[in-house]
Amino acid sequence: MERTPWPKLYGVTQTTEAAAARRDPRPTRSPRLHRAWFVAAVTFVTIIGAAAFRSLPGLLIDPLHAEFGWSRGTIGAAVSVNLALYGLTAPFAAALMDRFGIRRVVAVALTVIALGSGLTVWMTAAWQLMLCWGLLVGLGSGSMALAFAATVTNRWFTARRGLVTGILTAASASGQLIFLPLLSWMVETYDWRPAAVTVALAALAVVPFVWLLLRDHPADVGLKPYGATEFVPKPPPVTGAARRAVGVLRSAVRTGPFWLLAGTFAICGASTNGLIQTHFVPAAHDHGLPVTAAASLLAVIGVFDVVGTIASGWFTDRFEPRRLLAVYYALRGLSLLFLPMLLGPSVHPPMIFFIVFYGLDWVATVPPTLALCREQYGEDSAIVFGWVLASHQVGAALVAFLGGVARDVFGSYDMVWYASGALCAAAALMALVIRRRTVPAVPALAV
Repeated sequence: MERTPWPKLYGVTQTTEAAAARRDPRPTRSPRLHRAWFVAAVTFVTIIGAAAFRSLPGLLIDPLHAEFGWSRGTIGAAVSVNLALYGLTAPFAAALMDRFGIRRVVAVALTVIALGSGLTVWMTAAWQLMLCWGLLVGLGSGSMALAFAATVTNRWFTARRGLVTGILTAASASGQLIFLPLLSWMVETYDWRPAAVTVALAALAVVPFVWLLLRDHPADVGLKPYGATEFVPKPPPVTGAARRAVGVLRSAVRTGPFWLLAGTFAICGASTNGLIQTHFVPAAHDHGLPVTAAASLLAVIGVFDVVGTIASGWFTDRFEPRRLLAVYYALRGLSLLFLPMLLGPSVHPPMIFFIVFYGLDWVATVPPTLALCREQYGEDSAIVFGWVLASHQVGAALVAFLGGVARDVFGSYDMVWYASGALCAAAALMALVIRRRTVPAVPALAV
């Protein structure tokens, strides 16, 4: 069956703009602010609202240990399930967005996050923590992972992709900045349950914004992607989302750059979400620092994370992403080696310097990693990045669990800091050996 070209199907010819120009010689006035920036703003707010769940795990370890007597390893295991599912769901979520649209997938994901967080207030056993916080919140948050930002960026932007990636990645840090002080105050003043309910309400509050304001594709509103020279028709829904995600993975694992990107990003997750975000507050509390003060330091990381990630997006548009990754990981590893000497009962200037530096470097790795995925895997880059993100969360999950076990066995986190610093040094070397692609990438899988 001969397929009708898209322009004829909708009664539009390829010479429409030229004909309009002949009828009216005056230049067509473009809107001052492209709709893509509005969509990016809605996406930013959505990720902020969903970021509440990322602020809570580190605040739950001591309260749950005190109330239920669960070991830190058990609580860390629940957090590790959450982090692992966060990553493993991401590539399927990217494929589901191609099938059902961004709005539907994100709205359902936020609802699942709210359900899982809200149900924790009635739990009495560790398996319920695994189910609610590990399974439900993990699945929901995985659909709100960075693959969401990658999909929005790929569809709505041709120019400034690095900058937009940095801005959307920074949204999670902004959410951390907003929610961490509030949640830590709730846990310290009242209980951990009001904090869990706040996370649920924050996720639910964003759903109307997603449904009413977010659009799946520029063609939905008759626009070209930002920076594009030609109109891009909306592709038809892609069926077989799970099959496509697995097929893209099957093709990508045959290439060396995938394993290097996945390995470096696994270390990134281990040294951020798994280590600092999960264990910094209890580690600082071990040294006599109040929980609210430790949580405030994490919030400060969120402030500089915004600056660092946006700056990294700007750098990625201008410099070689492999070298950027090498610098980021090397400096992160060096800073972790000094952390055991900085922890104490009070906040002092060297600790503030560490917090500022680590914040600038927190997810600065995302824009260059996504740029390398786009360079290597073309149209399938969002799904490939979803699998790379899965490795990020697997690394985070392992350290979230092993960090708790190390604390139970050794009585401190010192060995965890040193081991993570060494891993970051290895990641810097891995980033440098990723080969450049000199020809345009083709889709990894034709569906």
